[in-house]
Amino acid sequence: MSRPRIVIVGAGFAGYRTAKELSRKARGKADITLLNPTDYFLYLPLLPQVAAGILEPRRVTVSLSDTLPWVRLVLGEADGIDLDGRTVHYTGPEGDRGTLAYDRLVLAAGSVNKLLPIPGVAEHAHGFRGLPEALYLRDHVTRQVELAAAADDPETCAARCTFVVVGAGYTGTEVAAHGQLFTDAQVRGHPLREGMRPRWLLLDVAERVLPELDAHLSRTADRTLRERGVEVRMGTSVKEATPEGVLLTDGEFVRTRSLVWCVGVRPDPLAESLGLPMERGRLLVDPNLQVPGRPEVFACGDAAAVPDLDNPGQYTPMTAQHAWRQGRTAALNVAASLGAGVRRPYEHQDLGFVVDLGGVKAAANPLGVPLSGLAAGAVTRGYHLAAMPGNRVRVAADWLLDAVLPRQAVQLGLVRSWAVPLDTASPELARAPGRPQARQEADARSGPGAATERETRPGHGATGQGDPDEWGEPAVESADAREPAEVASAGEAVIEEAKARETAERKSPEREPVQWESHEWESPQQSPEPAENQPGGEPETNRPAPEQAGDHPGPEPAKNQPGGEPGQGPGPVERTDADPAEGDS
Repeated sequence: MSRPRIVIVGAGFAGYRTAKELSRKARGKADITLLNPTDYFLYLPLLPQVAAGILEPRRVTVSLSDTLPWVRLVLGEADGIDLDGRTVHYTGPEGDRGTLAYDRLVLAAGSVNKLLPIPGVAEHAHGFRGLPEALYLRDHVTRQVELAAAADDPETCAARCTFVVVGAGYTGTEVAAHGQLFTDAQVRGHPLREGMRPRWLLLDVAERVLPELDAHLSRTADRTLRERGVEVRMGTSVKEATPEGVLLTDGEFVRTRSLVWCVGVRPDPLAESLGLPMERGRLLVDPNLQVPGRPEVFACGDAAAVPDLDNPGQYTPMTAQHAWRQGRTAALNVAASLGAGVRRPYEHQDLGFVVDLGGVKAAANPLGVPLSGLAAGAVTRGYHLAAMPGNRVRVAADWLLDAVLPRQAVQLGLVRSWAVPLDTASPELARAPGRPQARQEADARSGPGAATERETRPGHGATGQGDPDEWGEPAVESADAREPAEVASAGEAVIEEAKARETAERKSPEREPVQWESHEWESPQQSPEPAENQPGGEPETNRPAPEQAGDHPGPEPAKNQPGGEPGQGPGPVERTDADPAEGDS
């Protein structure tokens, strides 16, 4: 007897929580496969502390194999999903191609850096979505301070110790706050020219810092940043980025070698490639996190537009808190669709937010109670320790060591500039020479302002000279100039062979229908009807075409719910990267 096959794409907050809850509930009664480019779950809220040298990189990572014993881990990037064939195609870390068949699919691909059509940004800026980017930023900031201390020219010294952060959301605010403390500590060991100190600018077109959060958090963060010396400029952004600096929208040109892009995130391009109804780049789902017309497909996290039941007509924001909670709901509903339990809609209750501002400073409003200073700092760190799925003792130990010992400001040089381009569909992976880039080279270039291949491949900087990277740092050269090309050719041969195998497999007779192991995980004979007063489908005019829907028609829409009115169902919506509604999780 075959067991139901569940494939989860992505191991971020939503995907990891889905896999963990499903493994507890199934206990060997289902084959659960987790597809992810890395073998760890990344606790993103503490990433700024990695860039600032407070935490070691492995402290913010949690092993998937160790914490998900009943889940099969497959390393790779999803290239595409065949909804009718119920298969997920992926590319492994060494260029090998593979296919995963599923009976239930959970799409939790997450998000990538949001791009805006601003000249030079894709070539000269770096994002902050993955561990490689944090490691690069820590090395880059350290290098710039050291070069500034050794510079004879005052203008060069000022440019190297000037750092521009674009985006005053959750991520950008914490990066600027920790960055100022980090560089101030460095110049004590590497004094700059007399009268000079590191300069940090935080830019945003919004009217206040942390515009998506409570006003108390905004005021506390703004006050702390300004007292620390950060130049907070609201209503201002970047008009153009060049190798020498950035031109601001107010007309000022700031000489700098460091541009950190934290304007927010956009859903992973994989969601848009499915051809299903979208909402600003996010896959539309019903309150049960099921895709209308595709009852076997679930979506959660940043890749899904989940209806906000407390605010009809709106969707939950793209934050880690929502993704974590949606992962649990997705797991329960996947199990319910297989006959174990009862499905439930996603509902949430705002418990407050915390913002770590470095040192003992923080801003928090737990359960609506406004806190600042030392009390907020204690609550913030306590919250992170409680929320982390692992490494709590190691994180607490690093915090203790940072409080009593000076930070080790050294550059390891493990991640180069060209290895972490802003325009990438896989910010969790550092680009390596000769490694097939799969979606990274194809799908990621859908956003405006995308860099060309000539500008982002190893050994070629933004100026196309082949010697320096975009900020004038020496690029790594191969001992043999033919080596990357030979590796790439070998990778292409492997890919062509894999394509031939896939074609042969698709021509083989279809497999027999799945026979469930027990009644507890038995699959219904027909697609389940939506629960009463819950939207479970989509209007006839917006259903997929027959060749797309196959033999899996969606249930009828429920009444009195968003998206359930005849003739008014959600249709494909063109994504707008510049829309401020996109998240900053």
